[in-house]
Amino acid sequence: MVKKIISIFLVVQLLILFTYLISYTAFINIEVAFMSAFFIIMGSSYGYRRMVDSQIEHGNYEEKRDLLDEIEDPHELYDNEPINYAPADELDLRSIVKEEKAKIKTFSVKSAKYGARGSASAFRLVPYVFLVLGFIALKNNELLSLWYYLPALTLGIVIGSVSAKELFS
Repeated sequence: MVKKIISIFLVVQLLILFTYLISYTAFINIEVAFMSAFFIIMGSSYGYRRMVDSQIEHGNYEEKRDLLDEIEDPHELYDNEPINYAPADELDLRSIVKEEKAKIKTFSVKSAKYGARGSASAFRLVPYVFLVLGFIALKNNELLSLWYYLPALTLGIVIGSVSAKELFS
C-alpha cells in the first residue's frame, strides 16, 4: 500500500520533471502547486485521522442512527423510549424540562478545544504556509503562470485524495 503511493508520487514527479523541457516557468509552477495541494490533502487527512482516533480512544463519540431511521424519523419522535400517558397534573414538568435541556447539545469549551485542535494541527498548517509562501515567491519573482498553476493544484488534490484514501483507510 505505501509502496503503491510512493510509486504514484514518483511517477507524477517524473512527469513534472519532464515539464522542465517545456520551460522553467511551467516546471516551477506545476511543482509548487502540486506539492502544496498534495501535502495539504495528506496533512489534513492525517490530522483528521489522528483526531478521530483520539476521540475514539477517549470515548467522545456518539452512536449514529441508521440512514433510513433518520429519514423516516428525523426528530426522533418514534424512539423506543416509553411514553408516559399519565395525566398532565401528575407529571413533574420541571424534571421533564431539565431532562430535555440536558439532551440539547450546546457549545462548550471542551467541544471548542477539539475543533480548534483539529483545525490548528501542524499537519494542516505547514502545507498551507508552503502554499501561500510558494504563491508569493512565484508572484514576486514574476514566474507565476496561472495556466500551469491551477491545473497542477487540481492534480495535487486528486493524487493527494487517492493517496490519502489508500493510506488512511
